[in-house]
Amino acid sequence: MKTLKGPGIFLSQFITQQAPFNSLEGLAQWAAGLGYKAVQIPCNHPAIFDLEQAAVSQTYCDEVTGLLARYGLVISELSTHLEGQLIAVHPAHDIAFDGFAPAQVRGDSQKRSAWAIHTVKLAAAASARLGLSAHATFSGSLAWPYLYPWPPHNPQLLSEAFDELARRWHPVLDEFDRHGVDLCYEIHPGEDLHDGATFERFLARVNNHPRCNMLYDPSHLHLQQMDYLQFIDIYHARIKAFHVKDAEYLPNGRSGVYGGYLPWIERAGRFRSPGDGQIDFKSIFSKLAQYDFDGWAVLEWECCLKEGEAGAREGAEFIRNHIIPVAGRTFDDFAARASSDAAIRAQLGLDNGSGQ
Repeated sequence: MKTLKGPGIFLSQFITQQAPFNSLEGLAQWAAGLGYKAVQIPCNHPAIFDLEQAAVSQTYCDEVTGLLARYGLVISELSTHLEGQLIAVHPAHDIAFDGFAPAQVRGDSQKRSAWAIHTVKLAAAASARLGLSAHATFSGSLAWPYLYPWPPHNPQLLSEAFDELARRWHPVLDEFDRHGVDLCYEIHPGEDLHDGATFERFLARVNNHPRCNMLYDPSHLHLQQMDYLQFIDIYHARIKAFHVKDAEYLPNGRSGVYGGYLPWIERAGRFRSPGDGQIDFKSIFSKLAQYDFDGWAVLEWECCLKEGEAGAREGAEFIRNHIIPVAGRTFDDFAARASSDAAIRAQLGLDNGSGQ
C-alpha cells in the first residue's frame, strides 16, 4: 500500500498583480509558510512559469525546481485547464472563451484550437523535464449546450461531437505517452467530460488510451448529486490526480442542480472551503489509500463565503490531518504462522485415512 502525498495547493486562484502573489518565489514562500509541500502550477502566467521555455530548457526547469526546493516545495502537477478548454469550444461559447487565448488567434476557432493543442503538447514535454508523472487539464466541450434532452437528444449529433473531441485529443494523448506522463481530465460540468458516463464514452473513442486519466474533484460530482465515493470504486485505476475541494447541496423550492443562473452564494449547490461543506473526506482519503493512490492531495480553494487566505491556511492542516499513513503490515500479523502442506491438509481433515 502507498501513502498519498500532501498537502499541495493549486496556485491559480491566488495569483494577482500584488506581491507576494505576482512571482513564483513569492507564491512559494507564502505557500511554504502555510505548511504546503507542493504547488500545482497553471501554465497561463508566463511571469510565474514560462511553459514554452520549460518545454525546451532543462536548465530552466532545474532553476524552477531549485527555487521551490529552497522553500521545501516540489511541483505536484502543471495545469493547462484554460488551454485544454480551448481545444474544443462550441460556437455558443466562442466569445466567452476567446479571452483565454492569445491575441493572435482570437476570432479564429481553428487557429485557436491548433494553438491550444500545441500548448498542451508543450506541457507534456515540460512535465517530463520536471520529473512529473501527471498533468491536469480540461477536455473542452462541443456537446455541452445539448446537455438537457430538449429538443430530444440526437444520438448522431452526440456521436459526432465525441468523435471530434477524440480526434483532437488523441495526438495530445500520444504526446503525453511519448513523455511518460498521465493526462488527467478534471471531471467538471461545462466540459464534455463531466461524469463517469461521458468519460467512458470518450475513453472508448481514444481506444482506452493508457494516458487518458482523471483529476478527481468530489465537489463537482456532489453538485451533480452523484455518488462520489462509488465513483472511486469504479474509476480508481484512472484517477491520477486529486483536488481537495468541498461543496454543499442545500435543496430548496427555487432552484436545483442547474443553478437557476444565480450567483454562487444563492445556489442550491455551492463550493465551500474544506471542512465547511458536506463532502465526506475521511471516506475519500480512506478509499484512495485502499486503492494505492500515491499522487498529491491538492487544495483547490473556491468558496462563496470564506476569504481565500483563511481557506488556504486551514486547507493545509485539513489535508495533513486526513492523509492516512498506510500500514506496512496487517494488524493481525502477530498471530500468523507458517504451515506445511501436510499440516494444512491435516487441519482441513483431508489426510485422515478416509481416502478423500
